Parts: sequence; structure tokens; C-alpha cells
Amino acid sequence: MQYSIPSQFENSGIYLSIPISQKIGTKFKKARTLHIWLNNRKVKKVKNILKKNLKAGKQQYGTWITIESPIACELMSSLGFDYFVIDTEHAPLDHLMAQTLIQAMRPDTKTTPIVRVWWNDLVAIKRVLDIGAHGIMVPWINNKKDAEMAVKATRYAPAGLRGCGPRRAAMFDPDYLQTADEEILVVAQIETVEAVSNIDDICSAEGIDVVYVGPADLSASHGHLGNISHPDVQAAIDKVYDAARDHGISAGIHLGSGKTIPERIAKGYDFCTLGNDILYLKAGVQYQFKELGLSK
Repeated sequence: MQYSIPSQFENSGIYLSIPISQKIGTKFKKARTLHIWLNNRKVKKVKNILKKNLKAGKQQYGTWITIESPIACELMSSLGFDYFVIDTEHAPLDHLMAQTLIQAMRPDTKTTPIVRVWWNDLVAIKRVLDIGAHGIMVPWINNKKDAEMAVKATRYAPAGLRGCGPRRAAMFDPDYLQTADEEILVVAQIETVEAVSNIDDICSAEGIDVVYVGPADLSASHGHLGNISHPDVQAAIDKVYDAARDHGISAGIHLGSGKTIPERIAKGYDFCTLGNDILYLKAGVQYQFKELGLSK
């Protein structure tokens, strides 16, 4: 099979010109040429609007996706969030479902898909980037070496260690291999006493774009499991914020993390997670029940 893509079709789809052979007796001869236009959409290149906005100092608001429902993800992608964090660490979402959820996002959405990987693992990071994530959130970053390893997993050689096989990520983006290193957003999750003590080193790691507080594990690491409002935990959260500011990178917060979300926004957090799909589902039912006097 041979094919060519005329220049007039380069930015508007995939055009195939395929010679078709016809068997006559014991011989084959070219009977005709089949012309196929596989895609009438313009090529959509991966340009990370979320990363661009964060670099420009614009606050960004997102939510977590934890339910294995493409239609719910599609609906939420139409509501105006700046980013989704598709959670493969604690939510029951495997690699295939993460790809399905990204595909379900509406093509006109402003929402950038980020995937929280299950560990700071070279293969785990490579696989979620290959399915089309525009960034990663990496749990349990405790020191500069951890942070550098996470960044290297997102970069192609010679700058990093990412294996080259982008599959879906490059399917409609002919420039993907040239732009991916700069476009991928890297979020380091800060969840332990050790991480907080090393926060300046972590923030100084080249390629870390956001440091993001993981409040539940952070409270546990301080000996106050579930008590995110404890003064020790709040002091640690403040230290992470201050370090991000000192190093010129973005500070991320998970909901209020012991305070109200408006308080965190007013303080100046850049990467603000407002909720998750389950919380919104529950809140909608509770609101209607309360309105109708059905609450128990």
C-alpha cells in the first residue's frame, strides 16, 4: 500500500491515495485508485493552556475525576474547569479507563487533562503521557532526587528517560515529539514531614511546575491523622506555599485543606482544586433534598 498526503490536506485531516489491484486470471493489474479522507477535523496540537496560564500568574481552578464514567467526565468537561486530575492512585481507574476519560472530554473544552499516577515510576508516567495526558501529578515526592526523577520521566532523551512511543498523544499532533518536553506539566505532591523539610530543594528541581499539598497524608505524617486543621499541619502547608513563592513556581492546594476554599484563593494559591465528581454528585442530591424538605 502506498499513500500520499497532498499539501492542501496537511492541516485538515488525513488523505490517502491507495492503488487498488484487481485479479484477472493469474495476473494482477491496477484497476483504480481509492481516495480516502479519514478525518475532516483540523489537527489539534497539544498546547498546554493550563501551563501557560500558570506561568503567567493566572489562578486556575480544577476538580478531580474519580468515577469510571465517560459520560460524567464529558459533561463535567463542558462546565468550565481549567483542569481535571484523573486519579489513578486511589480511585479505581486503570490505564485504559484513564484514556477513555480523556477521550470523553469534549473537543471544545477549556479543561486540561492531568493524571495522578499511582507512583513515581518511569513506566507509569510514560504510559499516561502516551495516552494523551497533558501533565502528571506525582505522589510522595520527598526530596530533590524524587522530583528530578519525576521530571526525567516526562522528558525524551537526551534530557530525560521517557521512552519514545507516544501513540494517542501524537495521533493528531505532528509536532508532538518536538514540543512535548516543554508542554508537559509536572506537579509534585507534598505529603510528608520529610517533603516539607526538603521543600526548598524540591522547588529548585528544574522542571517542577507546581508543588501540591496532599493534606490527608500530610496530617498522618505529622501524627494527626485526619486532623488537617491541626496547627502543625497548617504550618507545614504554609511552608510549602512560601517555598513555591520564593522559587517562582505554582502553589497547589486540595480543596480548603483545613481552611475554606475562598481563603486559599484569597491567599494566592495558583492551582486550586475545588472538589471532585463524587462530592458534586452528593452535593446536588443533598441540595434538592434540603430544598424539598426531605433531608433526614
